[in-house]
Amino acid sequence: MAQSLKFCYQFLVNNFFILLLIPLSIAILIKTMFTSPEEIMCMYNSMHLTSVHLLCASFVVVYILTLFVVWRPRPVYLVDYALFKPPRSYRVSFAGFIEHVRMGRLFSEPKSVHFQMKILERSGLGENTCLPPALHYIPPTPTMAMAREEAELIIFSAMDSLLQKTGIKPRDVDILILNCSLFSPTPSLTAMVINKYKMRSNIRSFNLSGMGCSAGLISIDLARDLLQRYPNSNAVVISTEILTPNSYKGKERAMLLPNCLFRMGGAALLLSNRRADRRRAKYRLAHVVRTHKGADDKSYGCVSQEEDSEGNVGIKLNIDLMAVAGEALKSNITTIGPLVLPASEQILFALSLFGRKIINFKWKPYIPDFKQAFEHFCIHAGGRAVIDELQKNLRLTNEQVEASRMTLHRFGNTSSSSLWYELSYIESKGRMKKGDRVWQIAFGSGFKCNSAVWKCNRTIKLPVEGPWADCIDKYPVHIPEVVKL
Repeated sequence: MAQSLKFCYQFLVNNFFILLLIPLSIAILIKTMFTSPEEIMCMYNSMHLTSVHLLCASFVVVYILTLFVVWRPRPVYLVDYALFKPPRSYRVSFAGFIEHVRMGRLFSEPKSVHFQMKILERSGLGENTCLPPALHYIPPTPTMAMAREEAELIIFSAMDSLLQKTGIKPRDVDILILNCSLFSPTPSLTAMVINKYKMRSNIRSFNLSGMGCSAGLISIDLARDLLQRYPNSNAVVISTEILTPNSYKGKERAMLLPNCLFRMGGAALLLSNRRADRRRAKYRLAHVVRTHKGADDKSYGCVSQEEDSEGNVGIKLNIDLMAVAGEALKSNITTIGPLVLPASEQILFALSLFGRKIINFKWKPYIPDFKQAFEHFCIHAGGRAVIDELQKNLRLTNEQVEASRMTLHRFGNTSSSSLWYELSYIESKGRMKKGDRVWQIAFGSGFKCNSAVWKCNRTIKLPVEGPWADCIDKYPVHIPEVVKL
């Protein structure tokens, strides 16, 4: 009964203007049918319109249409994207990881080994995730040279694939944006790409670092702003994280966690504002919403790169990370909700907010049903706890978080590129249809919660090239709560 009432409410509110327009149109049609041509001409003559009036009215209409065309935002299209698939020789099984930890003399303390084993057991990762060659050595050799080799392998592989898929030539790229949080060499990674592909000298290049796993959507936002400024342009966005120099060698538990979760990955995207790319583009960018909670000390310090008591550098994840992420998500939802939710959900959310502010602040807040706004969800595969928490808070089904769980299982936490592995999973399953809406959600240090909304421009046909091509038939797989090692 409650479901029926809710459905009736949603139907009436979301289709209010259509339901109002139907009887109004019928009334106008009936009135017109019973009005003779002589009466219509009499009404026209009674208004005393002259040619000057008609000319002024035409000028106003043309002026308004011109302003609309000139000032409306340019559409931004995602033409296509390419993902890095690590060679199978880079695979790190659970047994191999634990054996490496024990033999590496870096974590030889039994408590550290046991802790990492427990993390892996509950991580949601599978046996096919990959680490770069430098971390396969015993002990690891995180040199600058090997870090550059990892960067070149990931970035150039993804870039080569993107150029092949889209047919664009390197010298035709107008804007280049690359984000990599923890590895920021000189010359920059964007300079490395420009040198490799001999891009032209007036290219607009940007290198983003230190912005965490949500930096991919920050790059999208920057690309959108630049494409609004420069007409008839395209932008290449590259998202990755280089692991070679960032493996933690100490014993502090809060800093050992990233060692167990982060794996190799990278994505390259081609964005465009050209009308000629509208038909072949896969998606159109609808919204980007960025939330930054850095003004709060607890949020600012919950994810940080620092030294432990022995001078070992690593990424420290504080125990209140999930609480901070929840607060950032609420702020992001409050902003993005009015942009995407149907009227029925906006009214309920507004009433709930009003009741909490005015009547009783202890009222349970109403969580909008985002399933009415989106067909697909790409939640950053930062870890099992992140996916579980968002599934609970947003009341999503297992199928709606399937792409995130399977990406974490197959590729691990690939930082800012994980959203694109998830989107590729949905495509490879044949679920992406024309008109479908996709919500990408990512979290990053600082603390940030960023969202991007895409609308599918054309039905994605199978088979889909990419990292899932040789294994998509095996997924989804059952992921137990604990994998005994």
